[in-house]
Formats: sequence, C-alpha cells, structure tokens
Amino acid sequence: MFALPSLPYPDTALAPVISAETLKFHHGKHHAGYVRTLNTLLEAKPGPAHSLEEVIAAAAAAHEAKLFNNAAQCWNHSFFWLSMSERRTAPDAALSAQIARSFGDLAGLRAAFIAEGVGHFGSGWVWLTADANGALAVSSTHDAHNALADAGRTPLIVCDLWEHAYYLDHQNDRAGFLAAWFDGLIDWTFAGAQFQAAVSGGSPWRHPLPSVVAA
Repeated sequence: MFALPSLPYPDTALAPVISAETLKFHHGKHHAGYVRTLNTLLEAKPGPAHSLEEVIAAAAAAHEAKLFNNAAQCWNHSFFWLSMSERRTAPDAALSAQIARSFGDLAGLRAAFIAEGVGHFGSGWVWLTADANGALAVSSTHDAHNALADAGRTPLIVCDLWEHAYYLDHQNDRAGFLAAWFDGLIDWTFAGAQFQAAVSGGSPWRHPLPSVVAA
C-alpha cells in the first residue's frame, strides 16, 4: 500500500502564489484520491509489491490506462511538492553554469519554461530535465504522463498545469501563475541534487516505497 506523502512545508508556506486553500484541496483531495485509487487497483492484482516507478513502467507497457494514470499522477504530485520550497533558493554553481550553456541565463530558462507551460493545450505538466551530459531541456507532458518516459533524462523540477493547481488563486491566468511560481517557489537545492545525480550517474529521487515490498 502506498501512503500519501506529507507535504514538506505547512499549508500556508507557499502563499500568495499557492494559497493554503489550494494546497489543502490539491494535496488532501486530488493527490490523496490518486493514492486511494492506485491502492485499490493494486489490491486487485496478484503478486508482490513494487516501487511506484516499476508500477508506472509496467502499466505503460501493458496499456493499463487507469493504473498508469493513477500511478503516474501519484509520482508527479509527489515530485511537484518537492520541486517547491517555502524559502527562496538559487541554482548552485554547477547548475547555473549549465543553465547558461543551455538557455543563455536564468532569464532565458524562465522564458522557455513559461512559454512551454502556456503553450501546452489542456492539462499536463511542464518539466526541466537533464541528460547524462548535463544538457538541459524544457518539455511538457499531457495529462498523467511524465518525464520518466524520456529515456536518458532526469527530471529536475516540474510544475502542474492542471487547472486545479492554480485556478482558485490565479483564475485562468496560467502565464501569471507560472511566472510567480518560477520566481518564488522553485527549490533549486532539490533541482541541483537531481542535476548532480544526472551527470554523475548517481541516484535521482525515487518515490517512497509501499509499506510492503518483496525482497
């Protein structure tokens, strides 16, 4: 059984970009709902427990859409919470240098990230990823799909483009939400750790395991 991960900050920590009302609704209703449905689906499947990454890959390969959607949304939301910080942070030297190589400067990355998110039609996610050589890229995925499917790339940060992520606070102003999110909420310390894992062959973040995992 997978558990709903606790938020790494208080409900009020991300205001005014993300209000406590939105955060409680998003985490306590939407994310929790995906976790409940995922566990129900897994209970109906015989066999040992697996990591969430393995569940996502197996569901995609088997074209089990409902299982994939709920498993991937659990992963995406858990990663989204970690992509944000209640404290202002900045990219470290290694990540800053790669941002300059890939986008010119942080302003160039900001412009690319916001443009990708605004241009994405419908629900989904906008990602910053790195390959093993450190090259950075901004991309978006539809609905529950995530950057795990992009072989050879490691996600550094993600922002949720589903309307429930921002509508209470920003109405239909997705561009305004993305700008405020980029400027005020990104946890660049987390992104830097993900970047180091990508270029060093280390272990990037993985979702917490279910309560029972087969040996």
